[in-house]
Amino acid sequence: MANIKSAKKRIRVIQRKTLINKMRVSQVKTAIKNFDKALMDGDFDLAQEKLRFVQKKINQVASKGSIHKNAAARKISRLTKKLNAAKQA
Repeated sequence: MANIKSAKKRIRVIQRKTLINKMRVSQVKTAIKNFDKALMDGDFDLAQEKLRFVQKKINQVASKGSIHKNAAARKISRLTKKLNAAKQA
């Protein structure tokens, strides 16, 4: 446990930021699950709509620094490829 006042404050700030980052990443995961569910049901119009929402959410989270911008781009790319493959099949 820290003894210095500034170190104690840093611990509190880090805990708060960690909680916010976990919340943001959880929102992205939920959005991806909703997209996958729409895709599995075969509703491509709904899946397209969900994909747009997922892209928006991922870009917001990446801009805040909760996930790396390259990781965000990779996730979006993979989800788009998944939708396109499902449409062609």
